[in-house]
This record gives sequence, structure tokens and C-alpha cells, in this order.
Amino acid sequence: MKTWKYVSITVLLGSALFLGACGEETNEGATSGKASQQQTEDAQLTGTVAGDGSSTVAPIMEAMVEEYAHVQPNVQISVGVSGTGGGFEKFIAGETDFTNASRDAKEEEITALKNAGIEYTKFEIAYDGITVVIHPENDWALDLTMDQLKKIWVEDGTEKKWSDIDPSWPDEKIIYYAPGTDSGTFDYFDEVILEGEDLVRSAQLSEDDNVIVQGVASDRYAIGFFGYAYYLENKDKLKAVSVNGVEPTNQTIENGEYTPLSRPLFVFVNNGKIKENEVFYDFMKFTLENAGDMAEAVGYVRLPDEKYDEALKRLDQIN
Repeated sequence: MKTWKYVSITVLLGSALFLGACGEETNEGATSGKASQQQTEDAQLTGTVAGDGSSTVAPIMEAMVEEYAHVQPNVQISVGVSGTGGGFEKFIAGETDFTNASRDAKEEEITALKNAGIEYTKFEIAYDGITVVIHPENDWALDLTMDQLKKIWVEDGTEKKWSDIDPSWPDEKIIYYAPGTDSGTFDYFDEVILEGEDLVRSAQLSEDDNVIVQGVASDRYAIGFFGYAYYLENKDKLKAVSVNGVEPTNQTIENGEYTPLSRPLFVFVNNGKIKENEVFYDFMKFTLENAGDMAEAVGYVRLPDEKYDEALKRLDQIN
């Protein structure tokens, strides 16, 4: 098994402060100083890592890249946002080292990876709760049942009004905003809410969740859905809908009470590229060591610590 050098900058800075505090200009001290300088140089990696995939997972990975740059400033990491499906296409084509996903791989994606000769490992990094959002002035659709959600979102050949869902609600057309069809959020919502039926054709689809935020925030009769972190970031502009009486919160997402819209978020890594690329291994080690804190920092829910420990062991087993 390969073991790449990984030295924390925090530890190195602590060592440097300790040596400076000693203040002894002995030969032994000079030797120690040179050794410390060499350790720092050895710890600095140079290279590139490429990722793509889910817009839902993107806030975690983009924050991870930013933090990793403080540790390894000479490493260049790119993270595209093509959606879960688009990310898998690039991953299967060998264009990326890792892909972010807000759902598990589909059977056809697993088959395509096998046909391409790509061995991979799947890591869970956080929990999310798909959040249904409405305009702040919407005071009627505050709590929806699963049946009502399906009736709202399923294509049935009609132009739906809110009053079609409940006669006491406004006699106004429903305006829809949703993630694009390459999104894992779209796929998951389709599976658990629409049960495989078509989403309303009038929905305005976008891989950019900010488009959904702006659309719903600008129309009293609009409704949309996306990852929980995007709601937290924009809760001054939007309302979150309770589902079957349960509001999406860190607690209800973590304990599974917010069901069936709670789900894990994933990073899939190319095993061959982990073995070949010291920089990629180091970045993934950093990611798994910090995923819980970073997930919470951007508004998602951390996994139990033992899951991250297990993931680190599986990462080492790849080499």
C-alpha cells in the first residue's frame, strides 16, 4: 500500500513557533531548523485534480477546494457543475478524477463504467433534504402531503391552478421551477414523489439552483425544489414547505423523520487515478477528514464520525 506524505500546515507552523521560542543559535538548533524547512518543502505538492457533477454537492466541494488551497497552494483543482447525470457522463469518459452525485449511480451508468474499464469507489460525504420552497407571501401551501405534492408536480395534461389542489386555495395558475433533467435532485424527486411519472411540462428547468431561487422569490404563485443548503442560504427570500407535517431541519434530515426527501450525498472516485496521482489521493484524504465540518458549514448535515473513519480506511485500501 502506498502512503503519501501528508503534513498539516498547522503542525508545521506550531513547530516553527516552538523553535523560534527556544531562541538558541546552536548547531543542533540550526540543523533542526533546516530539517523543518525541508519537511515544509516536502509537504508541498504540485499537480491537478478535475471533478464535476451535482450542483447540490457543489457547495461542499467548492468550499473544500478553497480550504485545501490554504494547505496545498500549488495544487489546481477544478469542480464543474454539469449535474449528477452530466457529471457521470464525463466520469465514464475518463475526463474527470471524481464526480459529485446527489443520487446513487443508475444501472446503466454502472454498466457503462464497467465497459469503460473504470473501477471506482463511492463515498458518502453528507446528508441532504430536498426542500420544497414557495414565495414568502404564500400562506396556503405551508404543509403539503405526499399526494398533494404529486398532484402539483405530475404532468396530467391540464394547466393547474392552486385551487385544483385545494378549493380553498387561490384560483391562480401554479408557476413551476425545478432542477434540470441532468440533476440527481430531479431524478430523486421523480422517483420518490412522482413515482416515475413525468414532471409538469410547464416547469422552468435549470441546472443552476440560483435560477430556481430567483424564480420562486419573484412570483407569489411559484413553487420549486432543490437541496437544503440552498434554502438555508436564501431563507430570507423563500419559505420551506413542511411535508406530511415535518419541516426540513438538520435534526429531521439526520434522524430520517423528514422522509422520503432525506438522502445521502456522494463523491465517486476513479480508483486508477487515485493510485496514479499523489495529489488526488491527498485531496480526497483531506476531503474525508473535513467533510463533516464542511457539510455543516455550508448548510448540510454531517454523517456520524464512524462513517468518515470507515471511508478513510477504504480510501487507503484503494492504493
